Amino acid sequence: MYGDLARGREPAPTAGALAPRHEEGLELDTFGQHLLVEYHGCDVDVLDNAQHIEHAMRRAAEVAGATVVTTTFHRFAPQGVSGVVVIEESHLSIHTWPECGYAAVDFYTCGDCEPERAHEVLQSALVAARSEVMQVRRGLYPSSASMRVARHESENSALAVAEDASVLPGHALTSTES
Repeated sequence: MYGDLARGREPAPTAGALAPRHEEGLELDTFGQHLLVEYHGCDVDVLDNAQHIEHAMRRAAEVAGATVVTTTFHRFAPQGVSGVVVIEESHLSIHTWPECGYAAVDFYTCGDCEPERAHEVLQSALVAARSEVMQVRRGLYPSSASMRVARHESENSALAVAEDASVLPGHALTSTES
């Protein structure tokens, strides 16, 4: 809210203020894409390097077309890194377990961002042997179920779920699994 005023924009209405707008028939574009990604077989040294992880996450956000607002990253003792890149379009977050060669990442974006591109950048930066991706469509107001799994795939398995693309015209997805 205060950031909007500082940028010369009107502040976002409060939740209570939104209710009458829905009753008036106005629609809000609350659509967001949420990629939940698990990276396996990652470079152990990379997973324990907070500076490298922060740089990779910033780069992933930029390549996805997002505008970075701020970042915060923390290295745990004896190992592991957690961090968040706050973007104007939402956020990217990561938690690493170097002892397992594993990282869990969220890419949640709204607008014209391409979280799949962020995923490609991070998979390369972590030197991940494989990944598992679940894409969730969020904010599908006024649908009774405002979240839907659009796809779920793993590079080393036959896992694949694809949503009926007719549910949300203009936001059609296709599975990349062969």
